[in-house]
Amino acid sequence: MPTTWLLVLIAAIVVIALAAWLLRRKPAAPGDGERRLDTVVAWPPSATRILSSAERQAYATLERALPGYMILAQVPLARFLKVPTRYSYSEWLRRLGTQCADLVVCDMASEVLAVIDVQPPAGAESERARKRLNRMARVLKAAGIPMHVWTDDALPSVEAAREMIMPQAAAAAPVPAAPPPAAPDAPPAEPVELREPPPSTWFDEFNSGPTPLAPNERRGDDPRGG
Repeated sequence: MPTTWLLVLIAAIVVIALAAWLLRRKPAAPGDGERRLDTVVAWPPSATRILSSAERQAYATLERALPGYMILAQVPLARFLKVPTRYSYSEWLRRLGTQCADLVVCDMASEVLAVIDVQPPAGAESERARKRLNRMARVLKAAGIPMHVWTDDALPSVEAAREMIMPQAAAAAPVPAAPPPAAPDAPPAEPVELREPPPSTWFDEFNSGPTPLAPNERRGDDPRGG
């Protein structure tokens, strides 16, 4: 009988040791390997343009229409909106805060006066883009910030842009004159390659799924919410 119990004990020890070995060899979760990747080595960065061709034209229109005002480009909503911290700030940031306003009009104290969003013609945008635009418009309206949607193939004139954004100053501010043409003997300017910005998670063309939040992030509040 003692020999039988000894064999049973040895067999139990072997089973436990085998189970522990198998657990150590269990493959890592899908996200474990990504967290160990080096940021620069895994995603080698390169500089590119911030604005598309239509956004650059809209920016130039605003500069001429609103001299004395500050025009900012591709500003994340989290930079000029603050929200209560009753619920998780990280969750709000995931839903909306990282989305960018194409152009933001500010006074010289950087107080936001209006947001301009440059969109493709009606029907050319994706369903994802329409949802993003509607969500942004709803949030900006709640914050009391006017939002104007411009179509990239039918941008307003300088006068129309001024009347749209600053109607009270439209009559008082003259339209700045266009820059004088180059002298006849001036060397021709070198051609500039007009490259479009790449897609990213802040743009609608890149179909990026939502990032799951850790349990402590869903419960906690971030002091940046203000």
